[in-house]
Amino acid sequence: MTLPARVRISRLPLPPAHGVALQLTRLCPEVPLADLQAAAVALAGGRVVGALLRHAGQLTLGVDPGWRGKGLEAALQHHLEQEA
Repeated sequence: MTLPARVRISRLPLPPAHGVALQLTRLCPEVPLADLQAAAVALAGGRVVGALLRHAGQLTLGVDPGWRGKGLEAALQHHLEQEA
């Protein structure tokens, strides 16, 4: 799985910090962050450009439009599965 060089995928510690929570809300506005059980995020240039959030037994994926189709979706899924 090849990602753009400046992208890093990591597991998000919960609860997310305020600034990160704002970015998650932008990507996945329908997810109640208080219900997060796990999260994997894609970071580029100091900001969250993709997130896969596990909440209430379901998964929600959010990726910035400019980053779609660059492998983030699969990388986030893989990372969250590996960390489970």
